[in-house]
Amino acid sequence: MRIVDVNEFYSPTGGGVRTYVDRKMGIMADMGHELIVVAPGRQDRVEERPGGGRIIYLKSPGMPFDRNYGLFWDEGAIHRVLDDLDPDVVECCSPWRPAWFVGDWQGRAVKAFFMHNDNIAAYAQRWFAGVASHDQIERGFAWYSRYMNRFLEKYDVVVTNGPALEKRLRARGVRIDAAMPLGIERGHFSPDLRDTRLRAALLRQCGLPEDGMLLLGLGRHHGEKRWPLVVDAVARAGATLPVGLVLIGAGAQTKAIQRRIGGSPHIRMFAPVYDRERLARIMASCDALIHGSEAEPFGLVASEAMASGLPLIVPDTGGCAEVADRHASELYAARDAESAAAAIGRLFARDPAMLRRAAAVAARHVRSDREHAVELMDYYAGLVAAKQGRELAA
Repeated sequence: MRIVDVNEFYSPTGGGVRTYVDRKMGIMADMGHELIVVAPGRQDRVEERPGGGRIIYLKSPGMPFDRNYGLFWDEGAIHRVLDDLDPDVVECCSPWRPAWFVGDWQGRAVKAFFMHNDNIAAYAQRWFAGVASHDQIERGFAWYSRYMNRFLEKYDVVVTNGPALEKRLRARGVRIDAAMPLGIERGHFSPDLRDTRLRAALLRQCGLPEDGMLLLGLGRHHGEKRWPLVVDAVARAGATLPVGLVLIGAGAQTKAIQRRIGGSPHIRMFAPVYDRERLARIMASCDALIHGSEAEPFGLVASEAMASGLPLIVPDTGGCAEVADRHASELYAARDAESAAAAIGRLFARDPAMLRRAAAVAARHVRSDREHAVELMDYYAGLVAAKQGRELAA
C-alpha cells in the first residue's frame, strides 16, 4: 500500500511526531509498504529516504510562536500533491486547516484521521486550572469536540494512538473508530544497560550517597509536562528521604524550572542527550522515572523507561498510567504534588531487589513500534479492501 501522511506537525527539528514518523517509514518499507509524508517547509523540496519513503515539503508560512513548525495554508497545493501520488490511504492528524483540506479531497483513498494529542487536556485544562474546576473546563470547551466531529464526518476512519486518548475523546462525544497503541524501538532499551558506576556518579552530582534514590525526569520543558509539580514533589520527599532528581531536556520553561529548583543540591538539570545509546544507558542506570503530565496521550517516554527496567512514578490518568505496570509503578493523583511526593515515598519503601525484578519482568512486555505498524497496516488493508468491494458492487 501507499500511505500519504499530510502532517502539519512534522519538522526536521521536531520531537515525538518526527521520531514516530521516521521510524514508521523504515518499518513500513521493510514490510513492502510506502509511506510518504507531506509537511510544511521553508521551501518546496523532496527528501528521499534510504530504503524507501520520502518527505515532500511544501513552502508554507511558519508557526508564529514556534519557528520549528509550519502551517499549511494552500488547499490547492495539498490536493495537487494527493492527486499526483494517488495513495491507498491518506492520513491527517492536524485538527486545523489540514483536517478540512484532506477531508474535502475527492480521491479514491481511504481517509484516516489519526489523533495524536488532546488539546483540551494539554492547554485548556492547564490554562484555566486556577479559575475553574476540571469538569467546568470540560463543559466550557465542549464546542471544540463539536468542531472536531464536523470535519471527522469527512473521514472513513478515526484512529487514536492508544486507549488513554480513546477514553478521553469518547467521553466528550468525539467519534473514535479504533485505538492503535504506539510502540517504541525496543532494541535501544534494556535493563542490561544498567551501569552502577554511572548511577553512583549521578547520585554524587545530586549530593547523595549510593543508597539514595535516583529519579529521572525526561522530556521537553513545556507547560503540559508539569515539571514544576515534579520538582515540588521531589523537594517534599527529599526533606526526609535521600532522593535526587536528574532532569534531562530543554524548552520554553527551562528558566522557570531553574527558578523553581532554587538552590536545591539534590535536583540537577542537564541538556538533552541526543546520543540514543548514551541516553538508554542513563535511563537504565536510574532507579525510577517520574513524570508529571496527565495530558500525555500515549506515554512514549514511560514505555522507554519500562523497557529499560525502570519503575514508574506517574499520574493516575493519561497515557503514562495506561502503560504503567502496576507491579513496578506508583501512581499519584494527577496535578497534585503532595500525592506525587507520597508516591515517591511508597516506592522508596519497597524492597529494592524485588522492585527491580518486577521492573525487569515488565520490560519484556513493552510494545514495539513494529507491532504497532503491523497492526495499523493490517487495519488499513482491511479498510482499503472493504472500500474497493463497495465500489465494485456499486
